[in-house]
Amino acid sequence: MRFDQAVAPGGYKWWYVDALSDDGEHALTLIAFIGSVFSPYYAWANARAPAPAENYCAMNVALYGRHKAWAMTERGSRFLLRRKTVLRIGPSLLRWDNGVLHAEVDEVTAPIPARLRGKFEVKTGVLQEKVFVLDAQGRHRWRPVAPAARIEVAFESPKLAWSGNAYFDTNEGDAPLERDFSSWHWSRNVGRGEIFYDVVRQDGTALGLALNIGDDGLAREVAPPPLRDLPRGFWGVKRSVRAAGEPKVIRTLEDAPFYLRSHVALGDGREAMCESLDLTRFSRRIVKLMLPFRMPRVQ
Repeated sequence: MRFDQAVAPGGYKWWYVDALSDDGEHALTLIAFIGSVFSPYYAWANARAPAPAENYCAMNVALYGRHKAWAMTERGSRFLLRRKTVLRIGPSLLRWDNGVLHAEVDEVTAPIPARLRGKFEVKTGVLQEKVFVLDAQGRHRWRPVAPAARIEVAFESPKLAWSGNAYFDTNEGDAPLERDFSSWHWSRNVGRGEIFYDVVRQDGTALGLALNIGDDGLAREVAPPPLRDLPRGFWGVKRSVRAAGEPKVIRTLEDAPFYLRSHVALGDGREAMCESLDLTRFSRRIVKLMLPFRMPRVQ
């Protein structure tokens, strides 16, 4: 696991953590972007010619529960520092140390400014090494690094501390997402190594991945449960999840014009963290014009 791989112009690399507290009251998401795939600024630059990914970086951090907060300030390349085991974007930092991901967060929320400052560490256990290709041309790749990790959270602002389960993966690509995909539904079953990834490509073909990653770090393909629809969000984005039982939304964590993140009961005693992404909606000019409201940029 390293932070210093090359990123193609017009492409991206991101590191993703989501976590849920043991009592179910708190949740957290962190996404560190080089080549911020949901950035209107990066999309507008790429429309002219492939732009340097390093000039469009962001540390997206979100807290859910009683202390809800959201920050995503995009920054230019002068705010980026990359080493093999260290990634710094502006004042926030990720550090990899022998199977533990350390995060130091120091951001300002949007649209209402407030300090978001704290630390967490993700203990990953055995790492999953296989990289999965998501498109026919091999331009987009995904590696679920640690699907059943543990997290310890300690924030100063807002004041909170909790422990829980966590998930850690990475995605990378050599072209903007919207050029090759129209939508996807992704979910991970809480506290388990079960992950489901259903992708629809721009050419109309589909890819479905159903994985169970064991304590040995090996990813095994499994027969997926049915893909079941859930109620759409406020903006009308379609939401679906793989579930053996009748799923029910426990909590909608994010509801954006092209994206939904949800905590879902699967109807069989298990729970999942899910995301649904509509890249056709993201490609619309009106949607991109709305995004700077929550994604300020610092050159």
